[in-house]
Amino acid sequence: MAGAVIEVKYFNTFLLKKTSKAEEPIWNGSYGIPSDIGGYPVVSNINETSNWAIEESRIRGGYNNTTVDFGVKAYIVEDEPNQAIKASGLIYSGIFNSRTGINRTNVFSVAEEITKSADPANGSIQKLFAEDTNLTVLQELKCSRALIDKDAIYSAEGGGTVTASNLVIGVIQPYTGQYGISLDPGSFASYGYRKYFSDRNNNVILRLSRDGIEEISSYGMTDYFRDELNAVDSPATNGKIIGGYDIHNDQYVISTQGFQTRTLCFDERPKGWTSFFTYSPDQIFSLRNKYYTTKDNELYQHYSESVSRGNFYGNRTPSSITLVLNPNPTISKNFKAIAYEGSNGWEAVSAFSDKTGKNKNGVYVDTFDSSNTILSFYGGEYVINPSNNQPVKWTDYSGTLGTAQPPYNRYHAGFDRKENKYVANLVNKSTASEGEVIWGDSMSGIKGFYATVKLSTDLVTDVGGPKSLFSVEGTYSINNGY
Repeated sequence: MAGAVIEVKYFNTFLLKKTSKAEEPIWNGSYGIPSDIGGYPVVSNINETSNWAIEESRIRGGYNNTTVDFGVKAYIVEDEPNQAIKASGLIYSGIFNSRTGINRTNVFSVAEEITKSADPANGSIQKLFAEDTNLTVLQELKCSRALIDKDAIYSAEGGGTVTASNLVIGVIQPYTGQYGISLDPGSFASYGYRKYFSDRNNNVILRLSRDGIEEISSYGMTDYFRDELNAVDSPATNGKIIGGYDIHNDQYVISTQGFQTRTLCFDERPKGWTSFFTYSPDQIFSLRNKYYTTKDNELYQHYSESVSRGNFYGNRTPSSITLVLNPNPTISKNFKAIAYEGSNGWEAVSAFSDKTGKNKNGVYVDTFDSSNTILSFYGGEYVINPSNNQPVKWTDYSGTLGTAQPPYNRYHAGFDRKENKYVANLVNKSTASEGEVIWGDSMSGIKGFYATVKLSTDLVTDVGGPKSLFSVEGTYSINNGY
């Protein structure tokens, strides 16, 4: 029997998939259907708004090989298949236990109650802070706490009790007061049972502790923070607020960075804002007993003995303190001298009185006495510039007044040490007022109801070393007439 050759032609099946990108149809990554399987060139742009991808339905394209298709699956039609952001909602995953090797942080079972929503009217959740068995939830306009592994059951009379529950996140309980953290989670810091943060919406700095929320900005700084936080909130500044806890000095440090940067600290012991700083940090944090900040991706340790004092981020700035001398506030006085107790190395940068004035020809003119003579212990002397009759520090003279002119008289303006105090006269540099006979350096002291004096560390005495200042006082005499 003669053999017969039977030619069998088979066709594999293909999947035609619709894509969203308006590109040319592809087959296994190539344009068109290959001609070696009987295909024809594919025309581009079959559909301008969609495209089609052609895929082989059998593994390796072999005859009678396993077919790969979509299979049986659930399909839900969404009317609006758009991404939704729930800024006021919470969701948690499975557990993580490093000792047993269990890691279910990527498991979000929809069969369990794994979501909890805060009131969306209070804005988005900006900060979560876990503390013991509670979760502090800070929204833009509200501060709350969520119970963890327990729930609150309320009776018909309104009373409540806490009971164990299989819920990971229980009832969200708001704190009293309409305060939030605005859009500044970077201002948050905690130490012990206290938590600190800012609220730009209310122009306040807050402390959250066991007794609830308190405005610590009201401790003598209400007007300051109202102005500063308003400046940071300006859209033109793109400002931010950075906060952290200084564990070395036990202080809360906050930096408002808007048109200008102001960094200051709050101390719980005197319950007040004690110091301003000249540095502008990007981050603030503490580790063990060390205090750190970052600037331009560089890490800096503060209070380090290897770096001289007053040196922040490579820039040296003198430390200063401004005081108001105001004894007998309702009596006009002549402040004659200033004295301080402390170490050597302080100088009086400026001293001036309060503004007064007279109605002259129908116009009220402000006047005040001032003294800007540098009063330093290291041989402080000055000369008078004849062009404007102003004192010039002798150590800064260096012939700047003209070497061809006759030598000027040198006046002592330094602190003298007497009975373990540093004392110096206040030299008046003010111009004459109507009715005055003598003025300027011919008259000692400055007139006014109070005097504002600024002391600063000098740039000569033990640069970078410690400087102490215990007390400052001024001597004065009462003016019989003004």
